[in-house]
Amino acid sequence: MQIDILDVNLQYMLKRRLFDEILNRLRTNPAVAILGCRQAGKTTLAHHLQKALGKPSLYLDLELPDDRAKFADPQIMLEQHTDKLLILDEIQRVPELFSVMRGIIDRRRRDGEQSGHYLILGSASQELLKQSSESLAGRIAYMELDPFSLEEVEQLNLPDVHNQLWIRGGFPTSFLAEDDDASVTWRKDFIRTYLERDLPQMGKQFPADRVYRLWMMLAYDQGTILNASRLATSLEMSVGSVRNYMEVMADLFLIRFLRPWSGNSRKRLVKSPKVYVRDSGIVHALTNLKTLNEVTGHSLCGLSWEGFVIEQILQKIRFNVIASYYRSSTGDEIDLVLELPSRDTIAIEIKRTSTPKLSKGFINACKEVKASKRYFVVPTGDAYRLDADTTVISLQGFLKLMDDGL
Repeated sequence: MQIDILDVNLQYMLKRRLFDEILNRLRTNPAVAILGCRQAGKTTLAHHLQKALGKPSLYLDLELPDDRAKFADPQIMLEQHTDKLLILDEIQRVPELFSVMRGIIDRRRRDGEQSGHYLILGSASQELLKQSSESLAGRIAYMELDPFSLEEVEQLNLPDVHNQLWIRGGFPTSFLAEDDDASVTWRKDFIRTYLERDLPQMGKQFPADRVYRLWMMLAYDQGTILNASRLATSLEMSVGSVRNYMEVMADLFLIRFLRPWSGNSRKRLVKSPKVYVRDSGIVHALTNLKTLNEVTGHSLCGLSWEGFVIEQILQKIRFNVIASYYRSSTGDEIDLVLELPSRDTIAIEIKRTSTPKLSKGFINACKEVKASKRYFVVPTGDAYRLDADTTVISLQGFLKLMDDGL
């Protein structure tokens, strides 16, 4: 698992999956926002885009007091740099800039400058920024940047890259660390920073010790159905507080809610979402699992792998694809259901084994959701038919299949 002669500068060698799409948006939109978790690589990507766009630019980090002080009068500051692409990092720290940008964008468009005014970086979801950013409706394109994906790190041609990404997670500094010890140390520091600095900046009371325990419990419960009452009892908190903390963690891209399938069914269905800690490396840091051997020997292994696969797949789906899971009260289950614009429904079962077996519960669930295609996603190996309707395929193979169109 050790990486020789590699450091964080390797981020600059990787072409991020969204690079071309974001560059095209900058060439056609006045403003583009790249949103994603802290340390996912947004700033590095912005500098790549800045060079590729080929126009004068200015980068400002609104986390830094000196840069933030320059916006004491936002109108004057923004007007001074209308000849540049202005890159504004951590925009959630100064949300009032959105309303000032609107008038300047409209004037620049009237003057014939239609695109490439602002590149905005933020560590909070579009939903969290919505109230502040809605004044830019029709003027801004939103993109979400995740940590490294499997397809991105394959560019490095590293040995055992799949397992390395799973164990260390996709945050660039963690993935590219010198060894497993350095990687897990970075992840634990990352967790501490969120607890001590980032969550309190959300303007609410977030007791670090309880939020840490909640985060850790979610990691141990990776991919299980949300039981807020049980979590609240364990943490000696109200159910409302637990839900509030989790919603903020979701808005900060730390956890993901996977909603239950909501189609018509003859059966009684589970109605609560599943909850996943989004980055597998953070799951392992929160549960004190450092190496591949430690993870594969732990009872969490299967659920950790499931969460990793789901995250890799969901990074690639478009906004008009509906993702959910299916579970009936009788135990019929599908790990991931994708409903495509074509009205096809894809049923995906995730197994960390080379010899998966069809279950009656999966077959029954596929009939209920009217699955047109069925897949078992496994770690490696050539694709083959498990039966006339079900294909066993590696994660890498399934991701390539998504590129070709499911």
